[in-house]
Amino acid sequence: MISPLSKKQEMIDKAQSLFDQGYACSQSVLLAYSDQFGLDEKAAKLISSTFGGGMGRLRQKCGAVTGGFMVLGLAYGNTNPLDMDTKLAAYDKVQELNFKIEAIHGTSNCNELLQKYSTETEVAERTHHFQICRWVIGDVAGLLYDMVGKCE
Repeated sequence: MISPLSKKQEMIDKAQSLFDQGYACSQSVLLAYSDQFGLDEKAAKLISSTFGGGMGRLRQKCGAVTGGFMVLGLAYGNTNPLDMDTKLAAYDKVQELNFKIEAIHGTSNCNELLQKYSTETEVAERTHHFQICRWVIGDVAGLLYDMVGKCE
């Protein structure tokens, strides 16, 4: 039997491996979990493709975090626009993930993460990916494993 810790590490490794292949941080997180929810791989890639680099390279909300928000939508989102209880409960999950990332890193803003953990040269040379981006992807993937509880 696979232990929960090894399954959690497997999800972290999967998300980071996708990133290493060249997927955006948002794509890496969503793709790691998409099969758990029956989300078509191509659709997952397309949906999350523009959220990397802090929302289309605007350096705003971290792409790994927004990918995590998408996973939480799959797990907890509402389909009925009048179902406010489900909608608000899903918003609580989004806020919880954001709070947890901010507790770890002090921010969930892409630009602030880059400034905190990378030099301007590393960002210009795009070597920061192997530092902070990969790290946050792993953190988000691990936190999602704990929050979603659907990976067994």
